[in-house]
Parts: sequence; structure tokens; C-alpha cells
Amino acid sequence: MTSTRPAPRFRGVFPVVPTIFDEAGALDLAGQKRCVDFMIDAGSNGLCILANFSEQFMLGDDERETLTRTILEHVAGRVPVIVTTTHFSTDLCLARGQRARAQGAAMVMVMPPYHGATLRLGEKQIHHFFGRLSDGLKIPIMIQDAPMAGTPLPATFLARMAHDFEQVRYFKIETAGAASKLRELIEIGGDAIEGPWDGEEAITLLADLDAGATGAMTGGAYPDGIRTIVAAFAPGRRGGAGGGYGRWVAVV
Repeated sequence: MTSTRPAPRFRGVFPVVPTIFDEAGALDLAGQKRCVDFMIDAGSNGLCILANFSEQFMLGDDERETLTRTILEHVAGRVPVIVTTTHFSTDLCLARGQRARAQGAAMVMVMPPYHGATLRLGEKQIHHFFGRLSDGLKIPIMIQDAPMAGTPLPATFLARMAHDFEQVRYFKIETAGAASKLRELIEIGGDAIEGPWDGEEAITLLADLDAGATGAMTGGAYPDGIRTIVAAFAPGRRGGAGGGYGRWVAVV
């Protein structure tokens, strides 16, 4: 099948940056910069900060601001940076995104609004939430389809939001059966789906690439290994990607 999707602005391996703390639990900004340098030097196509793997739920608002500013200034445009801005409040999520954009973020990543174990929103409210974000931001939005949110996001609904909202263009799929969902999302959404991404820590990377994924968001320890797999893959032909995956899957 020949894809009609435009070439994505962002593709490849964008690992999540862990937050570095000192022994007392305070931010270790010197260590944070070394971590970022390692991930860039290891071949990351880009980075994602303040995600769940970054322990964003451990951070206060002032710490989030410090990390965002410190990392974006230190990266200084070497690679694009995605900033996670998830919040239940539409206004607060939008404000986070606007600050991140002003500081140089290339994209924001957002989960659907949720709180605790039981508080979830329906599709109408989620649609309104992402519509507000799209209207208020001038950079792409990646919807994070993660089990942590506990919110079903069918491919049909994700595709509808991609068609409805200018900035909703990227999708990180972390749920079970990611490859099937990616394939369905691409088929339904067509050229509105700029960036369908693997989000399963590269465990299902080959299947997701086969399904049409153009990016992978993994942990930060081995972007060099994951990049060799993604770079070797060609649509409909695994080429050398299978061998690379075989070498790294035990680590993954």
C-alpha cells in the first residue's frame, strides 16, 4: 500500500529523558545536563522531557519550570525536544504548552485528562480539551495513548481529532495491540496522521514499524541501539532491522 501521508517533520528515535535527582531528592542539574549530552551523543533524533518515565508526577511546578528551561537552553537546538504538559485542567495544560513553546519546545505531548483511579472524561470533553490546545498552540501536539490515563481512545476517535484540529498530528501508542491500532489509525486518518509512533519501549518495535510507525519513544539508556533498528527498516521490508532487533531485544 502506498501511503499518502506527508513526510513527518519529526521522525526516528526520541527517547524520554529521566529526571536526575541527588541523594537528598533535589534536582541535580549538572547531572541532568550530562544525561542529555549522553542521549544526544548516542544518536537520538530528538528528546522528550517530563514524561511518565521522567517521574513527572514527582515534580512540583517550580521544578518543572526549572527542568524545562535548563534542558531546552542546554540542548540549544541540537535536536528537537518534546515537552510533556499533561494536566487535567485545560487552562493549565494550555499554559504549560505555551510556556514550553516560548522556551523552544518543538512539540508537546499530552495524555487525555484524568485524575486518580476513577476520574475520567468522555469523548465529547476530550475532544473539546484537545481542540482548545490546538487553537492555543502553534506547535504540534502528540496525543499520548497510555494505559496510565485509563481512558479508551479508539483509533476512530484519534483520527477524528486529527482531522478536526490543526495541531493534533502525532500519536504515541502505548496500549496493548499497538501495531493493530497504528495500522487502523493510519488507514482511517490518512494524511492527517503525520506521526504515528511506537510507544511500547521498543518491545513491539518491528511490528509497529511494519504497521507504519515513523517514530519510537523509548527509555533513554540505549538510543544508539534503537536507532540502528529504525534506520535499517524500510516499509514492507525489514532488511537489517530484524537482526538489530534480535541483538537488542533482551535489553529492551
